[in-house]
Amino acid sequence: MPKFRLIVALAVSAHVATLAWADPKPQDRVYTADQNSNTVSVINPATNMLLGQIRLGNPRPDVLSPLYKGQINVHGLGFSPDHRTLLAISNGSNSVAFIDTATNKVKAITYIGRSPHEGFFTADGKEVWVVVRGENYISVIDPVTYTETRRIATTAGPGMVLFQPNGKLAFVVSSFNPVVDVIDVKKHKVIKQIKVVSPFSPFLQFTPDAREMWMTHKDVGKVTRIDTATLEVKSVFDTGFITNHLGFAKTAAGTLAYISIGGENVVKVFTTEDPPKLLATIPVGALPHGVWPSDDGSRMYVGLENGDAVDVIDTASNTVVARTSVGQAPQALVYVSNAVPAGDGLANLVPRSNSEPINIRLASASGEAKGFVVARNLGLVDALEVSLYKLKPQTAYSVYVSGQKTPVASFKTNPAGMANGTAIGPMREVSHALSSNDASPSKIIVMEGDAPADPAKAVLVSAK
Repeated sequence: MPKFRLIVALAVSAHVATLAWADPKPQDRVYTADQNSNTVSVINPATNMLLGQIRLGNPRPDVLSPLYKGQINVHGLGFSPDHRTLLAISNGSNSVAFIDTATNKVKAITYIGRSPHEGFFTADGKEVWVVVRGENYISVIDPVTYTETRRIATTAGPGMVLFQPNGKLAFVVSSFNPVVDVIDVKKHKVIKQIKVVSPFSPFLQFTPDAREMWMTHKDVGKVTRIDTATLEVKSVFDTGFITNHLGFAKTAAGTLAYISIGGENVVKVFTTEDPPKLLATIPVGALPHGVWPSDDGSRMYVGLENGDAVDVIDTASNTVVARTSVGQAPQALVYVSNAVPAGDGLANLVPRSNSEPINIRLASASGEAKGFVVARNLGLVDALEVSLYKLKPQTAYSVYVSGQKTPVASFKTNPAGMANGTAIGPMREVSHALSSNDASPSKIIVMEGDAPADPAKAVLVSAK
């Protein structure tokens, strides 16, 4: 691969502009928060190789022991302005891990309120703000003493917080309410609430010029744009089923938004004009979730929640150019440049121990019902993670593997007709049957209520 690529593009003014894009440097790192294996995976983007993992806890289901002391559900990531400290938020153990990026050593663990989700440093690096999604506040932590210094009241269920580059305002999206809280950073106080279209908004990001804040609405498949000067909604546009995270990249085609659409296994590329135009739909692996660009915008990194991997997108061609295996169920993903200024950065890493998952798409013979299943080995046991959508609300469903009379799992949908859950047990034969290359492999069959398995009457069946 050449050391530099020159991209020549015609600007709107008809002048020719040249963009010099450098390949990622060996000192840079890509990190993923692996929710099931309770690890942080560490990738060298110069080679797209997994260097190892920072183990914060044991894989499921070891975490069920009353004597367990590790972290649970490693989920959110953030980093300091100087790129020397990585934050890893674990929502199952209510904790924030402070990790030295050069040595991969955990410097401290701070325990806070119920079910924190994401956290980030203030622009000046003097505070860490972590949203406590299971309650109604932001926990403010001193990154020197690792102690909570105050709490900032917010709308219930804050999902993520990010700061304007000038450090004056912070924007907080919610996981349970259709509002955005705008906070005066110096005063630690909410100064405005902005109404939005959905109560489930897990992610936000500023455009590179900081003139807009874009936020995803996972439940309704939309993105909202907010003007950061007027603090008003600028527009809302449709993106797709299970809209997760987004990232911006300055490219030869202008500033583009890359949005992970989990239910379609694609990343969609939109212009940032008004209204945005869909430029490309990039097929990626199973259930894309976290997204983050390289600093120069030449690459976009996409965590695959059900693929246990990271796909690397070249933004010049909008194609996947590499895939790197990571821990189980990666959630947040960040790119941190110059994270390891000296040395190989291999200290305190452990090898990846998880095997590759098995993904099965569920399809309906008629109607809008859909879903997917991922089977993972957890050492002595296996997990079958089931996600069902667009079914009857508040209704029970049974999940079978063909040839078995007893369901492997049963779920009740929520008011929106959705159900998610995990069956854990000795299901290696089930996993093997699902992945078999036989002419007639076993199938997943979803029946309404407790009706026996019958592919002819099934609500959903596994699709090729």
